[in-house]
Amino acid sequence: MGLFDGVLGNASKIDTRKIAAEFERILAPGEQVEHAYQLIRDYFVFTDKRLVLVDKQGLTGSKVEHHSIPYKSITHFSIETAGTFDLDAELKIWISGTPVPLQKQFNKTLNIYEVQAVLASYVLK
Repeated sequence: MGLFDGVLGNASKIDTRKIAAEFERILAPGEQVEHAYQLIRDYFVFTDKRLVLVDKQGLTGSKVEHHSIPYKSITHFSIETAGTFDLDAELKIWISGTPVPLQKQFNKTLNIYEVQAVLASYVLK
């Protein structure tokens, strides 16, 4: 991910092996990291059991919040593809009990359809 993408708030795909090693202490027995996307220092991770939003706080990023969302709590989601002049795509996820969706932006090089398919494969079980 380039610095310019980070400044714009766009997410890009990251290596799941790196995240799996970092998540070793918080994963449930048998839980596997399958997809991960980074947004500047923060990232969100799709495991086979839940969606985990990681918020690195402070100047050094040493304080970290892991927000786990079971797939069964996701009520619906939408994607908006990038256009000619709009260079980013957007994913919105609604969680039960929360009226405002989570919103994540992706740069044009990341396939928003892939992200939607991953989310759909877990939510629509």
